[in-house]
Amino acid sequence: MFQTPKRTLGFDIGTKRTGIALADESMTLASPVTHIEVTSKNDWIKKVLSFLEQYEIEQIVVGLPLNHEGEEGQDADRIRQYIALLREKTSFPVIEWDERFTTVQAERYLISANVSRKNRKQVVDKIAACIMLQSYLDHLQFKRESPEPWHDK
Repeated sequence: MFQTPKRTLGFDIGTKRTGIALADESMTLASPVTHIEVTSKNDWIKKVLSFLEQYEIEQIVVGLPLNHEGEEGQDADRIRQYIALLREKTSFPVIEWDERFTTVQAERYLISANVSRKNRKQVVDKIAACIMLQSYLDHLQFKRESPEPWHDK
């Protein structure tokens, strides 16, 4: 019997929108999927849970915004509330991943592609989620290929 491969989702949680990206089955390439717009955490988790029903998920990677020095600030505290909600309402492992500058990178990419400001607003969040998830996938690939023992902190 054919079994659907399980996937990894990436969430870039903003103040108004959450960008969503999806890794391919081989865990080498991230693709932007969509974004969800919400005004409350309760509304957010309902939309996320509905979205999760569409995919065979293995884990979720959530971008954690760190400051320039790699330390957590107010934004990280806010995102941790969403991470706690995900962990409470789902059975999937939720991995926190550094997402510094992903929105800036996404904006620059879209500007270089001559995407209008109006259209950038509609896609920047899912592009940022894709950049963050790709960073995580690249890290995994590096760990697999590294001849030296790799130790995570």
